[in-house]
Parts: sequence; C-alpha cells; structure tokens
Amino acid sequence: MVPSPRPEPRAEIPALRAVAIEDLRYIRETMERSAAFTAVPGWGTVVVGATALGAAWWGSRQVTLGAWCAVWFFEAALAIGIAFAFTVAKATRAGGPLWSGPARRFTVSFSVPLLCGAALTLAFLRAGENAWMPGTWLLLYGTAMIAGGAFSVRVVPIMGACFAVLGAVALFLPQAWGNALLAAGFGGLHLVFGWIIARRHGG
Repeated sequence: MVPSPRPEPRAEIPALRAVAIEDLRYIRETMERSAAFTAVPGWGTVVVGATALGAAWWGSRQVTLGAWCAVWFFEAALAIGIAFAFTVAKATRAGGPLWSGPARRFTVSFSVPLLCGAALTLAFLRAGENAWMPGTWLLLYGTAMIAGGAFSVRVVPIMGACFAVLGAVALFLPQAWGNALLAAGFGGLHLVFGWIIARRHGG
C-alpha cells in the first residue's frame, strides 16, 4: 500500500500567528498603560522650562528676598497651570480617563515632597534666609519626580534623579549661584526631558 503524501502546512497558519502576536502586543501595551500614568506632558514640560528660564532672569534682577520669592512663587503657580492644561489635553487626545488609579497614585506621591518643600520655604522666609532655598527646591522637586515617577513612564524618575543630584550639589555651592542653578534645573532639565517625553511618549 502506497503511503498517502503528508498534507501541506496550511497557508493561513503564519498569518494567524502574526495576528496572535499583534493581539498579544496590544494587550501588553494596554496593561502597561493601565498600570502607569502616561499623560505626563512632554511639550508642557518644555513650556515650563522656558518660563523658568524667564523667571531665573527676572529673579536675578530683584534686590529683596520678598521680591525674589514672589517671582518664583508666581513661576510655580504658572508651571502648575501649564502642566495641568497640557496633561488634560494629552489625556483627552489619548482617549483615556484623566483621573485614573495611576494618576491618583502619581499625584499623591508627587505632592508630598512638594508640600514638605513649601513648609521648609515658609520656615526659611520666617528666618529671613534664602541661601538654602534653591537647593531645597531642586532636591525636593527631584524627590517628588522620583516618587511620582514610580507610577509613570521610566524617564520621569530619571529626570527626578537629575533634579535631586543638582539640588544636593546646590546646597554646597555659593549663594550667588542660586538663580543660575534654578535656571539649570527648572529651565534646562525641563527643556531636555520634556523634549524626550514628547518624542517618546506622544507629546
């Protein structure tokens, strides 16, 4: 008895395998998005960096502690508004909820170090001392980014680490360098990492 020829492999199997791989990739990306806050605004961070450079220039022209602090308090309020507006716009474009579980965890973790920074700032103002403010602001902002970045894309905690290192160094540098260090951190680092986030994570 002549053995029957072995059946040819079905032509659609490679196509089905490709579809299955694509489905798995989609599921994995969906799970990653649901577990991380991905609406960190890259272009918004760039805008914040640009306004911080302006604040550093403006602050360098002030002659009193109150006026200098007023410049940076105004910049902080402006930065919060810019970041919020760009975050809402990015989340809307992505079609996902703005106030998701990862977003809440990011916000809480990010806010605590900033509140600590605000308390220390009030203590410095009460003592009439601003020498430690630039280093403290940079260090605690970096800490906030690292803490919040645990629930976001990988570049966010890396940016936070850069801020934290710069802040730690600033604590040991002359007081006269304060505005330049704030420009390098809130200006330069925001510009660089904002561009990276925008290019790699959808704006």
